Amino acid sequence: MDTRVNRRRHTEHFVKGGTGRPRIPRDPGPGVGPEEIDSAEQRLLEETYPDRTEEQARGQERFLGRFATSPAFLRTSRLGSYRFTFPLQELLEAYRTQLCSGSEPVLRVYETVLYKQEVMHSVVVHSHFYNQLFQDYPLLTDSPDAVCAYKDGHFIWRPEAMCGTHSFQLVRKPDQNQLLPVAETFWPQFYVWDNVAIAFHVAHGQKLTFDMNRLRECLNFCERGYPTISRRYTFESFEEAAEHAKDLWPNYESPLHNYSG
Repeated sequence: MDTRVNRRRHTEHFVKGGTGRPRIPRDPGPGVGPEEIDSAEQRLLEETYPDRTEEQARGQERFLGRFATSPAFLRTSRLGSYRFTFPLQELLEAYRTQLCSGSEPVLRVYETVLYKQEVMHSVVVHSHFYNQLFQDYPLLTDSPDAVCAYKDGHFIWRPEAMCGTHSFQLVRKPDQNQLLPVAETFWPQFYVWDNVAIAFHVAHGQKLTFDMNRLRECLNFCERGYPTISRRYTFESFEEAAEHAKDLWPNYESPLHNYSG
């Protein structure tokens, strides 16, 4: 990946119109929820102790959540009170049908941006019509050693730094075929955490559209995360957000979901 140091605050839209290469804002990456963390934990245990018994598996303490504490894994938001949460495959399919004339989108390794305490890896999605524009960037493959990969229709992220502060150590218990988180006795260590941003290239005059009801289905309220990137007035209480959602979708019956709750 290209490495660039960028000290400016990014406030551009995530999907940016224009024929030039996109500039990607901070923290627009894929949300990682408890289900993904549990799945990754199970894969790690199966690879580490493939011969563990059912009894040992039942006695295994949950541990990966103790390490997944950076903003990339939190349910809060540093950009505002609202979040549209779409499955990545749905976005890729909409992009394929609307902007790629039915052809598969092209995914490329874009750039790595360094912040004071954050490393942001980025992937750009573009139409085959713009292969020449992005020809200098390598295709995103399923390399087992890459931070990001794409395999069998699934986006894979292998985080190298999952927490901003580190206060646990993962200890192997070979006699029990288990992995245990052990709290450190010294002061927590501060780390640079990483995340992945996925940018969809949208040329000038183009737009990626979704049905209004589908947008409402994917709308969630988020509590404020720290440190914030947006100005304070962009954050609202859950009650205010629910009222605004009701005004925009008066016929939608289901209540607004609190993503952070």
